[in-house]
Amino acid sequence: MDWLVRAADPDLVLCIGMLLAVLVISALVSAYSDSRAPRVGSVMALIAAGLIGWAFHSRPGGYALADVIDAVYGVIGRVLG
Repeated sequence: MDWLVRAADPDLVLCIGMLLAVLVISALVSAYSDSRAPRVGSVMALIAAGLIGWAFHSRPGGYALADVIDAVYGVIGRVLG
C-alpha cells in the first residue's frame, strides 16, 4: 500500500473529495425528502471528508483558497488534455 500513498496526487484526491462532497448534498436532501435515514449520504460524507483531509495533510503547507482553485483547474487541464 506504500506505492499507493506515493502515487496519489494530493490535487487529484482533493478534487475527487470535493466532487463527492457536492454529491453528498443531493443524497442527504433526497433522503430527507423521502423520510429515510441518510445512510449512503453519511458514508459518502465520511469518505469525502477523509479524502479532503488526506489531501490537506499530504501537501506540505496545506491549501489556501487560491491553491484549491489552482488545483481544480490543474486537474481539469490534465484530464482534458
